[in-house]
Amino acid sequence: MKTFDLIVIGGGRGSNLALSAGKAGKKVALIEKSSLGGTCPNRGCVPSKLLIGYAHVARAIKESDRHFISSSIENIDLERIFKETNDYVNGVGARYETRMDPYVQIYKGKARFVSNNQVEVNGEILSAENIVISTGTRPKPAGHEKAWTSDDVFPLKGKIPQSITIVGSGFIACELANFFDAVGIDTRLIVRSNRLLSQEDADISQIFKDEFSKNVPTTFNTSIVDVKYTSDEFLMTLVTKDGEQSLHKSEALLYATGRLSNADTLGLENTSIKLDERGFIKRNAMFETNAKGVYVVGDASGYHMLQHAASYEVNYLGKTLFEGINEPLEFKYMPHAVFTDPEIASVGLTEQQAKKDNIGYVTSTSGWLASAKVMSTRLDYQRTKFLVDPKTYKILGCHMIGPESSSMIHQVLAVMHIDNDIRHLKEMLYIHPALNEAILPAAVEVIKKINKL
Repeated sequence: MKTFDLIVIGGGRGSNLALSAGKAGKKVALIEKSSLGGTCPNRGCVPSKLLIGYAHVARAIKESDRHFISSSIENIDLERIFKETNDYVNGVGARYETRMDPYVQIYKGKARFVSNNQVEVNGEILSAENIVISTGTRPKPAGHEKAWTSDDVFPLKGKIPQSITIVGSGFIACELANFFDAVGIDTRLIVRSNRLLSQEDADISQIFKDEFSKNVPTTFNTSIVDVKYTSDEFLMTLVTKDGEQSLHKSEALLYATGRLSNADTLGLENTSIKLDERGFIKRNAMFETNAKGVYVVGDASGYHMLQHAASYEVNYLGKTLFEGINEPLEFKYMPHAVFTDPEIASVGLTEQQAKKDNIGYVTSTSGWLASAKVMSTRLDYQRTKFLVDPKTYKILGCHMIGPESSSMIHQVLAVMHIDNDIRHLKEMLYIHPALNEAILPAAVEVIKKINKL
């Protein structure tokens, strides 16, 4: 049996903790069953954003007549697009391994606990006073053995389909559907409900639905009740909520219907570690599980399932374990974005959450057309929605839809993190006519409403 100061299970964001501990002179083991780097650079946010870059250019050309410019696409080299993305993905693991050497001992294999402080990998027992679980999540299984999940897109193996059906209504489904449609692959999104991105503020998700479905053929209130795969093609039976049936065909079928905890692969029955009702690992305010010295960070805990949250947690846990920090990490505000067309960014409460929790608020929704930079896009759907505490002027929520929303919202985040008073957004000086200038009328409007109370 080998003994370490720290064992990290999962080579995603947890690898940063392993590396920093190793550089600090700790004896560290890192266990990863597949490619180092985790979901984000291998099968998630990074390669999906690389694809979205191609989608943005293709859409700009297709929609150039909005700017009185006639243009057409002569060719989209899908083979080159996927080769470039596959090459990036295929190099991720090696780049991470190079970073780890010589500070971290890497074990390639599946980790299983044999006791609270002992882990088995490849038939070898490892022990450590501190063990960190950073095993992330996996896609829910596809509805047919030949169908894909998002894991099958990065890297994409085999023939590029000429048509694809995507099942789901969340950000993974919408981002991938936007890409495939934009680059000329016959795409259809199948949605069981009548909404897209249902976790977003209802007003914003409605705008998104209206704009998104102008480009991507989307079938709402519909489920797939039967799938057959013959002659390299899926034949699907679709049924609406009203019971109407129809047939639909495509070369590829992709399910993006949610993600599951990987906790069931870790042999936790051999420990005192507990799971919540969804199968995610329980932890206290210091990231510690029910087993002393065993910690969980990132998606494995089921909280804030976002890469930037996982990175923040890993960094803070390192300070807790090795720098004597003894205070719980509090996420004041957790932002997120949806990188599709349209783009969405959000932080804080949605209006439906505020109503559900009986939280007092004033809200306003403003367009962006006061900014000439926005006018130059020749789009008119862009919106900023604020929810503000009328007693303190505290921003309870901010929701944006429009180009570069994920960048623009950082101005709001800065104010929220400093002392969270929306009046700063009204009083500050904006560069004219920068895109961020569109925030000003939104702040002015909600403050006017508060002052009239």
